Amino acid sequence: MTDSTRAAIITGANSGLGLECARALLATDPSWHVVLAVRDPRRGAAVVQRLGAEQRCTVMQLDLASLASVRGFIDDSRAGVLPPIRAVVCNAGVQVVSGVQSTADGYEMTFGVNHLGHFALVRGLLDTLHAPARIMVVSSGTHDPDRFTGMPHPRYTSGAELARPPGDLTAEEGRRRYTTSKLCNLLFCYELDRRLDHGAQGMTVNAFDPGLMPGSGLGRDYSPSQRFAWRYVLPALRVLPGVNSTRTSGRHLAALAADPRYDGVTGMYFQGNKPALSSADSYDIDRARELWTSSTQLLAD
Repeated sequence: MTDSTRAAIITGANSGLGLECARALLATDPSWHVVLAVRDPRRGAAVVQRLGAEQRCTVMQLDLASLASVRGFIDDSRAGVLPPIRAVVCNAGVQVVSGVQSTADGYEMTFGVNHLGHFALVRGLLDTLHAPARIMVVSSGTHDPDRFTGMPHPRYTSGAELARPPGDLTAEEGRRRYTTSKLCNLLFCYELDRRLDHGAQGMTVNAFDPGLMPGSGLGRDYSPSQRFAWRYVLPALRVLPGVNSTRTSGRHLAALAADPRYDGVTGMYFQGNKPALSSADSYDIDRARELWTSSTQLLAD
């Protein structure tokens, strides 16, 4: 299988930030084995060939829009064929702006994939992680209404309402559901850190803002003109602060998941490789507990 001694699971590792995180992690230390948790294993196999590290990669099917798929992935992870799992990178994400789309379980797609699928994945993997272990949750600066991002401010109501929104979904509300899901990522991160006793159990949990990454897959549900600008025009803005290539952000994310200088660091929010304060709402403990409770109920429904 491999001589690697520790495994890192990366969701959405077929392309973009996840792929670049995998590339950087493989280059960091030969002891790392990377699990590409992807919807399409054939695409995952092609990515492994591109990475040129067939002996240090495993492709596993994971569709975060299906809780049955998440449970199957967790079961497969327990099969004992992987090195000890020391890192989980919750990276995969979607932004749906063309009306309401639902997961296989009937939940709104953006919330279902960006938050609920990762919530189910991490909770299911906790007792299989080998301490010291790190959990990284990819959020976004768009969660913070005090930052100018051009995106609608998040609007958190309850986990149950976000899972089953009333009425139709306009493009503007679709973008708002994305920013709200990124707020949920932080609420989940901080609450999980509290429940893990702030690293006392040997597991650290941190959140990551990769910055604006024009050209990444998040623009796939945009209109044709918006997709053109996202892919070919906005990348020119990478000279500006907070606008990054997926390669740069991938290196930062891999470092947070593996670099010894972050040993013991937990309950933090990083913009790139620098610690920062997240929004005021993200530190709301009551809201975080409500999200945890309602998410747990959604998994049981």
